[in-house]
Amino acid sequence: MSAFLFIINDASYGSERAYNALRLAGSLSARKQAQVRVYLQSDAVSCARAGQL
Repeated sequence: MSAFLFIINDASYGSERAYNALRLAGSLSARKQAQVRVYLQSDAVSCARAGQL
């Protein structure tokens, strides 16, 4: 089993880094043997709101 931790610090606006990190996390979570965790801090907390990305 592979385990992945994404620590995202960028806001959901201004660049695509947060969006790309969440896309990659979603793709990896589709694998059967992958455990994915996402930690949002600072401005990245706004990514958790519906309709932000």
